[in-house]
Amino acid sequence: MPAIRGPKSKSKTRRHTRDLDQIHADVHSHKHLKQYTDTKAPEDLPGLGQWYCTECAKWFESELNFVAHTKGKPHRRRVRQLRDEPYTQKVAEAAVGIATNNGRRDTEEMAVDKDLDIASRT
Repeated sequence: MPAIRGPKSKSKTRRHTRDLDQIHADVHSHKHLKQYTDTKAPEDLPGLGQWYCTECAKWFESELNFVAHTKGKPHRRRVRQLRDEPYTQKVAEAAVGIATNNGRRDTEEMAVDKDLDIASRT
């Protein structure tokens, strides 16, 4: 362990790539991917931005490195993760118990409704 370490030395921000939901949108929408790649200057990217793995959101120096990456285990693992549909805000709210149902009630009047009705009459 080096003697000099900063407070953020344990966070791996250098290797942080795009989140799975962002990559899922990149794979399914060419416009979304183009919007992301246009924000990067080709001069600043490895290999002048020619070889990009969409599934892993990584740039590569050469075609040889890119082909080797696509055959590797981390790439295959990421492709397997992308097969699942990403979670949405609606799914998260449903898991917590927050539901937005503005439709008609199919059940009979609830006890709370009956109590309110009786209270409003008096």
